Amino acid sequence: MLKVKDIMTSEVFVLHATQTLELVRSLMRIKHVRHVPIVEPDNTFVGLMTHRDLLAQTISHLADVDEEEQEYLDRNIHIINIMKTDCLTADPEIDVCKAITMLLTHKYGCLPVVSDGKLVGIVTEADFLKLTLDLLRKTESSCV
Repeated sequence: MLKVKDIMTSEVFVLHATQTLELVRSLMRIKHVRHVPIVEPDNTFVGLMTHRDLLAQTISHLADVDEEEQEYLDRNIHIINIMKTDCLTADPEIDVCKAITMLLTHKYGCLPVVSDGKLVGIVTEADFLKLTLDLLRKTESSCV
């Protein structure tokens, strides 16, 4: 049986709760990620920032707030004030089917993978798409 540890991303970009939205926004833009786990210095998982959370904190350009003012706000809002702390997580040993069911049931885009309270990886919709593509390629010779 395939387990989450077999498909998760192990090298995860993380931030700390005391850092700011400016850093979250930069990390997401530069590294092309939509989910950033928040950890303590000892790698204890404490929360999650998603692209959706970040968008919710962005003041609309329709409100006549210029980019400079948004950047000022981003530098002064700390992650701890808006991160999600009631996150569903996955153990690296659970089977992939259970993880998929968790994502679908809760309509989440990722599951932080946590073992003994420590972040060990993340599994995202993209990881499941890669798995699906790999399986299709193995079963269908016409799949490019």
